[in-house]
Amino acid sequence: MKKIVSLLFFVILFSSCSEYQKALKNDDVAVKFEMGTKLYDAGNYTKAIRLFEQIAPAYRGKPQAEKLFYMFAQSYYKTKQYYLAGYQFESFVSGYPKSEKVQEAAYLGAKSYSMLSPVFSLDQTDTFKAIDKLQVFIDTYPNSEYLGEANEAVRVLSEKIEKKVYENAKGYNTISDFKSALVALDNFIADYPGTPFKEDALFYKFDSAYQLAINSVPGKMEERLNVALAAHSNLVKFNADTKYKEKAAEMLARVEKDLQNFTK
Repeated sequence: MKKIVSLLFFVILFSSCSEYQKALKNDDVAVKFEMGTKLYDAGNYTKAIRLFEQIAPAYRGKPQAEKLFYMFAQSYYKTKQYYLAGYQFESFVSGYPKSEKVQEAAYLGAKSYSMLSPVFSLDQTDTFKAIDKLQVFIDTYPNSEYLGEANEAVRVLSEKIEKKVYENAKGYNTISDFKSALVALDNFIADYPGTPFKEDALFYKFDSAYQLAINSVPGKMEERLNVALAAHSNLVKFNADTKYKEKAAEMLARVEKDLQNFTK
């Protein structure tokens, strides 16, 4: 019985491959469309794409074009070819604004760009582009069923950009360039007041001010110790029970002790 089932499977597979090869070589676009649809419905998107690529120019303006270009865009998306998927979905939205699939296509087009967003440490050009595309979708379809997903995608992408800016600012602290760290962390906190990295930024601002102060020349030490004192105050004001509480308290004790030398 198992041998019979296996034999039938290979017969069907060979027949399907044979049909596909014939469709590829056939000059009849209707044959290619039918075979492409069959492959698409079966989830064989890579093969479907080859047929859709062949017939797309010939179907523009025809009644079947809407279905073809929707399947074409979806096939690129399903095979993770997100640049091409984004382009095709945008073309679909532009070409078929009254389609019942238009909101889905608009969302998936924007989402395609978000899938191209790299890890935070790399260049974030694609991330900014994805946020712009998603925001256009949100503004255009404020009542869409995809609105929640789109807003969440914007949040995740925005946080990625914030993490990159934060890590760049913190990097000055890591290499002991404390003056630059203070400026960069100040700018980060001002530019992203609601960031989830605010507590970390406030601590490393305090740490940078602290390191700059305790290693300062006498003539600048008092002023810099007061800057460190203010930085600590901002940290505990933001979160009195900060995760850096113990370390910050030790640093504060040193700052207060050193400041006493200037009150005598």
